[in-house]
Amino acid sequence: MSQLKEYSTNSEFNNYRSPLSTRYASQEMQFNFSDQKKFSTWRQLWVNLAKAEKELGLQITDDQISQMEANIHKIDFDAAAKEEALTRHDVMAHVHVFAQQCPLAAPIIHLGATSCFVGDNTDLIIIKNGLNILLPRLAAVIRNFANFADQYKDLPTLGFTHLQPAQLTTVGKRATLWIQDLIMDERALRDVRSNLRFRGTKGTTGTQASFMQLFNGDSQKVKALDKRVAHLSGFDQTYLVTGQTYSRKVDLEVVAAISSLGATVHKLCSDLRLLANRKELEEPFEKSQIGSSAMPYKRNPMRSERCCALARHMIALFSNAAQTHAVQWLERTLDDSANRRITLAEAFLSADAVLLTLLNISQGLVVYPKVIERHIKQELPFMASENIIMAMVKKGGDRQVCHEKIRVLSQEAAAQVKQHGFDNDLIARVKNDAYFAPILGELDSLLDARTFTGRAAEQVTEFLEEEVEPVLLTYTKELQSQNKHVQLKI
Repeated sequence: MSQLKEYSTNSEFNNYRSPLSTRYASQEMQFNFSDQKKFSTWRQLWVNLAKAEKELGLQITDDQISQMEANIHKIDFDAAAKEEALTRHDVMAHVHVFAQQCPLAAPIIHLGATSCFVGDNTDLIIIKNGLNILLPRLAAVIRNFANFADQYKDLPTLGFTHLQPAQLTTVGKRATLWIQDLIMDERALRDVRSNLRFRGTKGTTGTQASFMQLFNGDSQKVKALDKRVAHLSGFDQTYLVTGQTYSRKVDLEVVAAISSLGATVHKLCSDLRLLANRKELEEPFEKSQIGSSAMPYKRNPMRSERCCALARHMIALFSNAAQTHAVQWLERTLDDSANRRITLAEAFLSADAVLLTLLNISQGLVVYPKVIERHIKQELPFMASENIIMAMVKKGGDRQVCHEKIRVLSQEAAAQVKQHGFDNDLIARVKNDAYFAPILGELDSLLDARTFTGRAAEQVTEFLEEEVEPVLLTYTKELQSQNKHVQLKI
């Protein structure tokens, strides 16, 4: 009983609160998926419908429209909740409350429309707004990593295949691999936004029959109504055919692009975590930040870990959207509704949180060249063995003899590293072997890490100029507002 009494206390902390809103996502994205945004958009759609119907000849007055417009944002949530408890229908509950606030307009609110007129069209508006929030954030992340890649395009580092040291690359070149994936995500999200249409005024099963009755069978007026309401709502095109709802394939395309971004972020931030483990690179770490409650020396890559955690959720949401589309029987079923309320909002809120975190990371990455250099020195002698062989051949040596010499010395040096934990002493062994006397003066140049990175630096420059700059140019205005340092909530 004491627990029940505690739960009955009127406090926000006694109700479930999504960490996406309390910890991670921006106020901007939270408002986009808020009840205020949703239901004021419903009212705006009813205004747009009335305006278009009036323009096309229905008996609707300016006073009716003005009264509706004056109450678009004055939503009585308590009254709507009481109505919905009685009617078990959210749209009709809000129709009734809106009509009580706009008695002049009561006869023409929702005229000819079905619930999905406000429900689906609002979702499409919110999706479009959400993409408009995400894309500039993504562009800013791309810009930050592009600056990072350019800054470190010449800095050699160990490249890895199978998570084993392979040939050298550069710090900047590795960053272009992350950027390339982000560029693909930008294109996917932009394509989804450009392909997004409006459901429009399609009626109960998509046939526009109710509007044909309103306009006495005038098909051209019904067609014009569909286009006009879309235009008033910020869309140039409508889906020419729908069932009761727009195809849930649209949701699937949207969530697929967001899930794909999640995969990119997970890969990128996993790389950052691996590099942090090697102490070659570090994400921003605040002066008062605590890495561990037990180990005060720790500097954990918690931002990258957060990104990976949220990115996995983004990836998993794809399955929800795919299955929801798959089970929409005939013109529609209602088993999409509860799932979409969760999936669409969480996809955008998660993506928003991830991009904000990644913005913070990319603004303050710290590179430790001396650590990188030490790691290179542990592996470069092995990688330079072919160069040593070729230098000896140029001095008249026998390649097979030289190869065997290097093989034996390499195995001895490897044993020192693996069995005793010593540094790689292959070069010292080469210097101490009289066979290699002809090239001793060339060893330093043969071991210059910059000669092992191929065209990495040039590739960075070419990639940034040809692939990245054209994308960023399309966001010139938006990027100005993304320049400020991103402070995370927690």
